Amino acid sequence: MPLFHPRRLAVLLCVAAVCVYAEKHAASIATMSIPEIEDKLQECPLIQDLNNYKTATSRVTSTLTSRIFSFLFPSTPAINALLATLYISGPPNFLLALCPPNIDPASLSVMVAFAVGGLLGDTLFHLLPEIFLGEDAPEHVRFVLVEPNRNLLLGVAIMVGFVTFVAMDKGLRIATGGEGHSHDHGHGELEVVKPVGKGSALEDSPAKSTRSRKSKGGNEIGNSGTELQVVKEQKEINASVKLAGYLNLIADFTHNITDGLAMASSFYASPTIGATTTVAVFFHEIPHEVGDFALLIQSGFTKRQAMGAQFVTALGALLGTLIGIAVQEYGGSGGEGAGGRFDGLMGTSLSWGDMLLPFTAGTFLYVGTVAVIPELLETGKDRGVELKKTAQQFAAMATGAGIMLLPGRGVHLDGGFDYGREMGLYNIERRSKGRADQEVIGPTKIKGRRRIRD
Repeated sequence: MPLFHPRRLAVLLCVAAVCVYAEKHAASIATMSIPEIEDKLQECPLIQDLNNYKTATSRVTSTLTSRIFSFLFPSTPAINALLATLYISGPPNFLLALCPPNIDPASLSVMVAFAVGGLLGDTLFHLLPEIFLGEDAPEHVRFVLVEPNRNLLLGVAIMVGFVTFVAMDKGLRIATGGEGHSHDHGHGELEVVKPVGKGSALEDSPAKSTRSRKSKGGNEIGNSGTELQVVKEQKEINASVKLAGYLNLIADFTHNITDGLAMASSFYASPTIGATTTVAVFFHEIPHEVGDFALLIQSGFTKRQAMGAQFVTALGALLGTLIGIAVQEYGGSGGEGAGGRFDGLMGTSLSWGDMLLPFTAGTFLYVGTVAVIPELLETGKDRGVELKKTAQQFAAMATGAGIMLLPGRGVHLDGGFDYGREMGLYNIERRSKGRADQEVIGPTKIKGRRRIRD
């Protein structure tokens, strides 16, 4: 029987062709990015039926919130992040012009509670779900591809953000002798009583002390000849208080950098996350800026100098936003480039740009809990007043969290432009470098034209 029988040769050729096709098909699957896998899933008949059902049963209407967001954030993630930075930095600083120099930060407890509700609401309702699961797509169903080590890396980034603020707060407390970056500062007048001479008026009898007379220099001369130097409303600032003021400016600048990172990471994640984060940070900045303004006044700054210093620290937010944009634009193709979906950090599809949003969530968790909650837990001796204040604080906190629930679904802008969908296409095209071409039409619409390499 000949070795190369025609039928046997045909079988061998078929087996070889199947092996080559299987190997090529496996290689193509290994190099597919997650957006490409999602596109392939949408071709499944069952998925298409689910999409049709979702479209038929969900009615999306243009709301006042969506129209406001479309007006405030009309462009790409980078431009919107810069606009959001201006929104959170400008108005709170201009409001300082209306603040009296002797304002007591303790009177801002209700506003602080409102800010806590906004920060925690944004973190728990939007940031954490977006980090681990992504955002709902209004026009089709979404499936989450579980990757090894992905959730672990995201959790580490959240912890790094939290611990970073712990280290900043601890370092500031050490530098200021235990005062820390607090907005609760005393405002009592300084009165110094200094005995001069051998005797002291405190040792005289009450009858003698009431017959004392005041000299032109401001000294009191008792019957015993003892002079007392009384200095009221003294404005000489202790050196440690001045140091605390300058260290507070440094801490504010650093804190504002993280706010800028939050703006960039949130808008590159989704428009809804960006909008809610902007609202949360804005309402947090108002009591924060007022408290820092009061501390600077205590540290010897004039009102004009304190306002100028606050505007300088606001530049930190702009710097943070630019850093975040750079990381997203130039560090966001790690796991979805030509090498496949598992060529990112620790064999996942995550890139360094994807770490910014969980880092932001960690910083928000610290600010909304450890940094602010102790201030809300402070109580006085009057139980009735404290119960009333506590009720107001809880109502303000619930209001702040409730505002974060308003844009719970995807933000849809007027004019038929689906902001969430188009920004998703923008991220797909941007991250799949070498695999897609991107054509930008107008300031808001982004049209993707995919070209997959063999």
